Amino acid sequence: MGVTDEQKQRNRRLTAWKRSGKVLARAAADQTLAERLTALAAGAGTVHDLDAWTDVYGDGVVAEVERRTADLLGTEAAAFFPTGTMAQQVALRCWAGRTGSPVVALHPLSHPEVHERGALASVSGLRTVHPTSAPRQATAEEIRDFAEPFGTLMVELPLRDAGFVLPSWEDLEAAVAAARERDAVVHLDGARLWECTPHLGRSLAEIAALADSVYVSFYKSLDGLSGAVLAGSESLVEEARTWRHRYGGQVFQQYPAALSALLGLERELPRLPSYVAHAKVVAGALAEGFTGSAVPWFRIHPEPPHTHQFQVWLPYAADVLDEASVRQAEETGVTLFRRWFAAPAGPPGLSYTEVTVAAPGLEWTAQDVREAVAEFEARLVQGPREGGRRRACGESGRRS
Repeated sequence: MGVTDEQKQRNRRLTAWKRSGKVLARAAADQTLAERLTALAAGAGTVHDLDAWTDVYGDGVVAEVERRTADLLGTEAAAFFPTGTMAQQVALRCWAGRTGSPVVALHPLSHPEVHERGALASVSGLRTVHPTSAPRQATAEEIRDFAEPFGTLMVELPLRDAGFVLPSWEDLEAAVAAARERDAVVHLDGARLWECTPHLGRSLAEIAALADSVYVSFYKSLDGLSGAVLAGSESLVEEARTWRHRYGGQVFQQYPAALSALLGLERELPRLPSYVAHAKVVAGALAEGFTGSAVPWFRIHPEPPHTHQFQVWLPYAADVLDEASVRQAEETGVTLFRRWFAAPAGPPGLSYTEVTVAAPGLEWTAQDVREAVAEFEARLVQGPREGGRRRACGESGRRS
């Protein structure tokens, strides 16, 4: 079977990103197998004794990840899972059994609703309800006044598909209190909880203490290979281990993922506050660059960012923006934007991208960002046309 056009485009993007000397973040998935294995082997000995026996069904280095995570989150126990989808399936199933209610209140833009193909209902027999459909976190009033009963409130921190948005600490406390008033338990989808501490102004343990259980991921922000942890009380975690086995998550050996998780906790976790701070600089400079450009409309969301990730919206088709982005990387060695996606709702021709600021992004000055915007705009203007004109929405204002 030959290489498809989609594979060719992906290979082109990966090659351009890899060859770029200046990027805002480097994704682990952009590396070759040899590069990833070499980096893991080089660093693993700094976080774990490599003369220790390998893990078998969750002991050894896997158990060490569980202990470290439970300590960071201030919980009694933690269980390592191969995926976050499985960890949350198990957590919500356990709570349904304990509360006697299969109803989970969550946001319609949350991960289980958008990215898991209806698994909560299909696999676990749960039903979801939505206290709000607004692209933001649900308020205490919306939770308290919701017309239908529910046994569990799931809060995604940050809410990725709404723009990596977070509530204030006071609003989060109020939302949790509103759920408690309804005798509901609270579960935190903390796939990206690690970078929430600057905005919320509280430690990981203080944030986790609000909830009855919390899930965290090791590859989304900590550059791990894979894996997640579900943390909570001893009794909940023990029950979760039983369900993990039933769901097929009792993996024989997981030492590569576990070692990379320890490396992420050691190396990336302490640096996340600096990424969050610099994301505000990058977002501000992007806004300045687009304000002085010929682009008819743009939006940085949220502005300023709540974490080290945020959205950029432009009134062009996603394929036009993808082409301008990859051409900029190929021709200048600078990757400003990666993939673009059509807006899930709204007028045709409106697209967004997710910007991540990590270690490489700390080298960018505001002027670097503004210059990169100008280079991107030049390729956008020269890009594919449809019907003799660029595919763009009508002008609707500079900033919002």
